[in-house]
Amino acid sequence: MKRIIYILIMLLVGTTIVDLSAARPKKRRAKARVSAVSKKKASRKKSQKTASKPAPKAAPEPVYDADGDLVNPYLQCEDTCDHVHGIDLSHYQGQVFWETVGENTKMAYVYLKATEGGDRIDSYFERNIDLAHRYGLKVGSYHFYRPKTPQQTQLRNFMTQCLPGEQDLIPMVDVETTANLPTEEFCDSLQKFLLLMEEAYRQKPLIYTYRNFYNKHLVGRLDDYQLMIAMYTTEEPVLADGRDFTLWQYTAKGRIVGINGYVDKSRFMGRHGLREIRYRH
Repeated sequence: MKRIIYILIMLLVGTTIVDLSAARPKKRRAKARVSAVSKKKASRKKSQKTASKPAPKAAPEPVYDADGDLVNPYLQCEDTCDHVHGIDLSHYQGQVFWETVGENTKMAYVYLKATEGGDRIDSYFERNIDLAHRYGLKVGSYHFYRPKTPQQTQLRNFMTQCLPGEQDLIPMVDVETTANLPTEEFCDSLQKFLLLMEEAYRQKPLIYTYRNFYNKHLVGRLDDYQLMIAMYTTEEPVLADGRDFTLWQYTAKGRIVGINGYVDKSRFMGRHGLREIRYRH
């Protein structure tokens, strides 16, 4: 009897040892996987860290003028000419530090986006117009025109934001799209809106558009209106009909202390000046 009990005990002990020995390698393999994953992650982080280091920026090549004097590559147009310069802004620029802009810029005026189409209101307009006034810039408001939206609806939207008492400059209409309308139909739509704008504010608005857009769709149709023409080159734009225009937006990549990112900059052409676009109260 004792022998039988002894044999049973030995069998049980042997089975347990076998089970334990079979389990141990599994535990180690798990540890090995964790270790391999950890090393892989560490290696990836190290490579990402190395890759994220920006390459050193090369200093701009020195440029000299005709007299052999070194040209400052950071000079802006407004630093070197006598024209009156300004900017236009919308929610795309985010929060503007107007106290810094007012103290450190040669910009004399700013056009602020107020509305677009029939129901869009720029989220920064109210803040921008208040602070731009406070820090000494002449302020105007603009509307982005949508040709397929009823003109009366667009005018009502604009008038909720563009209050005459807050304007130093005449309203501006931003014209950049035909919304796939034929040119004749588009121009008819735009003319109706401009007449409504003139009746509401008792003065003709300023029209903003690109040179190529004007040449394709608007030649001879806006002769009674002042224009701001956008063309981002070093040479002044020339329109297909040779007409005069008041302002030139010469860059969409201007820089100003107090504004994050790029900003549109413009200037008056020739002898044109601020007095021509002042709001008549």
